[in-house]
Amino acid sequence: MEIGNFVRDEIKNMKPYEPGKSIDYVKKKYGITRVIKLASNENPYGPSPLVSEVFKKIDIKELSRYPETFPSELLEAIEEHTEWPSERVVVGAGMDGVMETIFRLLIDKGDRVILPIPTYQYYHTLINISGAKGIFIERKEDWRIDAEKIIEVAEKEKPKLIFICSPNNPTAAAENKEDVKAIVESCDTLVFIDEAYGEYADFDGISLKNFFEYDNVIIGRTMSKAFGLANLRVGYAVLNEELKKEYLKATTPFPVSTISALVASTALRDRNHLNFVLKNNLSERERLKVKLSKWLKVFPSNSNFLFVRVDGQSKTFTEELMKRGIIIRDCSSFYGCGYNYVRITVGKKEENDVLISALESIFER
Repeated sequence: MEIGNFVRDEIKNMKPYEPGKSIDYVKKKYGITRVIKLASNENPYGPSPLVSEVFKKIDIKELSRYPETFPSELLEAIEEHTEWPSERVVVGAGMDGVMETIFRLLIDKGDRVILPIPTYQYYHTLINISGAKGIFIERKEDWRIDAEKIIEVAEKEKPKLIFICSPNNPTAAAENKEDVKAIVESCDTLVFIDEAYGEYADFDGISLKNFFEYDNVIIGRTMSKAFGLANLRVGYAVLNEELKKEYLKATTPFPVSTISALVASTALRDRNHLNFVLKNNLSERERLKVKLSKWLKVFPSNSNFLFVRVDGQSKTFTEELMKRGIIIRDCSSFYGCGYNYVRITVGKKEENDVLISALESIFER
């Protein structure tokens, strides 16, 4: 029996998602003991110290019970943090889980989905799995979306969905509000705004979170980045109330565990720790940008990472840094990115100092 014959063609023809290299991989390959990972846009400061108290209070007997589908305490904490009305908020197993439900809810085989490229790779996976047709629109020279082109193409193609990632992964900058407003108001379709890095944009004063007021807008956020809870897989989104009613039919049962919901609620309410993370990220991001600009082209960032153009092949550049115990992200696997760009997570000061020293050894030897 050829098991592969049972697999859908859409899956067979896909490439798997490519995560960054792990610390163990680099240690084994290069025979080194100290490795710094600046590849996955993780929060180097970790979650709020208050979350450890949550784990101490957990009654393990409750682990045999199913959690609430939409935990009330988490919804209340999200409303406090975002000012989004809780009756319009949904949660999922990471923002990826929310987006999977959105695709299950909206997208039929053959539907059009507009995607400015390069951007987060998992969007491509969702498009392929659903059998949709991706309409890929290149960004402008400054790596922001081409609003005029998107509006023009949307008028012709009649998409079911337009993705806007802001700040965009991997290009780091938030989108201009006027560009997004033009798309939302001109296109007769739903617009999904991915604000996984929204807290960083908030700190820079340019978040798009207030676009929730438009009925055709869905905004997603995550606990994985600024809140340092990537391992717990908690995401959420705000959407039209009518659409939420339909979302409830399509979502997986019990998408977020009780533990995850309690920890996320606690983290959302610890403003002091969040401000500590955002303040230190901004300080180190700007310092790193100045230092790296001595050798490399560094683009504007409103997130916790930098998008950088290198001379020569990005793969060669990342290998040179891995030999020195530093993992960054080669962006050549991002569709529409080319072979000269890398993504570098902003680490703690001591981690960034190691990166700067490594670059000095490469460029000034």
